[in-house]
Amino acid sequence: MQGVPEQFIDERDCASFRHLEHLPGVELYHAHISRYAFEPHTHEAFGIGAIEFGAERFRYRGTQYVAPACSVITMNPDELHTGEAETADGWRYRMVYLEPDLLEEVTGTRHWWFNDVMRRDPARSGQLCQLIYGLWNTDDPLAQKGLLLDLIDTFRPFARHAPQRAEAAHRFARVRDYLHDNYMRALTLDELAGVASLSPWHFQRQFKAQYHATPHQMLMAIRLWRAKAFLTRGMPAAEVAAATGLVDQSHLTRAFTRRYGITPVRYQKQVVRR
Repeated sequence: MQGVPEQFIDERDCASFRHLEHLPGVELYHAHISRYAFEPHTHEAFGIGAIEFGAERFRYRGTQYVAPACSVITMNPDELHTGEAETADGWRYRMVYLEPDLLEEVTGTRHWWFNDVMRRDPARSGQLCQLIYGLWNTDDPLAQKGLLLDLIDTFRPFARHAPQRAEAAHRFARVRDYLHDNYMRALTLDELAGVASLSPWHFQRQFKAQYHATPHQMLMAIRLWRAKAFLTRGMPAAEVAAATGLVDQSHLTRAFTRRYGITPVRYQKQVVRR
């Protein structure tokens, strides 16, 4: 696609995804990033992983973090974050993304949440890397489910399970829901401000203070997350662009690559078995 290379500029930069046929709701990810800087994006899943080598600098909930090797990463769903190398040789990491419904079904426990996004824990980071690697490299359904249970047990001590405060009544939670319901069409600042019953500029300032992102950044993050879901189902990239409210396939490719470090077509080839 014009303007977007088929591979990263730096030959050391690479990223791969894998889905598991017998474990829907699980996405595996492995990457080594030296020069690439990920724009704000989100996952509507828990992101659990570990830094194997180097160090990553990222912004999460409006705070800058540096995660060195042997760090455990625990991200909550729908939290915008960035990512870039802190060290000259970049950072290598493994992640598993678990949809909340799957995590609840597997464990029988509700209200999963992580207060801390990172902690240095060499023992658990090593265990997580080994378990994610194991999931990646086996097609045995029984083995996969056993590895998933072991993986959950590894990060379970970092989680809390108390119900979060009801956010549905919060005006900005209403706006976020509105974005999820209307991501496929053009939205205006006046329209979103009306949902929150605020003037447009006051709304945008307050929204950014709440989510550490502008409404447009959150909308794009939602669109790109939906794009991943459509690509996983085998939808052609041009149709995905139209379904997610983007201008065309070129726009989808540029936006997708900036946030995930991989083109939509390559992502689809990695996660869809034909």
